[in-house]
Amino acid sequence: MKNPYRCCIFDLDGTIINTIHALTYTTNLVLEQFGLGPLTEVCMKQIVGDGYRMQMKRSLEVCGDKELAHLEESLPIYQKLFREHCLYSLEPYDGMKELLDRMKEAGMKLAVLTNKPHDRGVESVEAVYGKGYFDYILGEQEGLPKKPDPAGVYRIQKALNITAGECLYMGDTNTDMRTAIHAGLDAVGAAWGFRGREELEAFHPKLVADRPLEVADFLQLRKL
Repeated sequence: MKNPYRCCIFDLDGTIINTIHALTYTTNLVLEQFGLGPLTEVCMKQIVGDGYRMQMKRSLEVCGDKELAHLEESLPIYQKLFREHCLYSLEPYDGMKELLDRMKEAGMKLAVLTNKPHDRGVESVEAVYGKGYFDYILGEQEGLPKKPDPAGVYRIQKALNITAGECLYMGDTNTDMRTAIHAGLDAVGAAWGFRGREELEAFHPKLVADRPLEVADFLQLRKL
């Protein structure tokens, strides 16, 4: 197949960057203030992905706060601590930089759509890949519904002048697969991320890949 895509929109956490160390570390610092936790990274992989409010809600519930007595108090604490620790032990997934470079060499636009707060999303991406590497980065902000709402996809498409048929979406969770479906985009599931193959295959994406360079082969992107 000749690559029909002029753009790829990526999820951030669990797709282009392994952020689980930072997410777990920060969440446990918050929980500790209420005498709760700690949660393991394995547990956190099932919790994250739908914004920090849902992340704290799920974390508190897992730790026994079924009434969510600490939820509202926890949110500003999390925001403060995540500003300080969002770059903690970030690392790109093996092969991801080569995939991105091969996409860029083929003339594809690269964008990031994340439910992470916008400023933290930009900071995280630029810390790993450098300023200006991606054509567009969009995170959680006032007035923009979170994924799986397709509003963020539409904003990116408009900014980059890309149609749905020219745009591929890549992510590692059911939230990402539903985002692609809602926006009418072909999807690739990143099984190297937080959730794994079974969750992704349930949504019948174009491809579920175990490593980033499988996506390069699927798109027939030439080696650099």
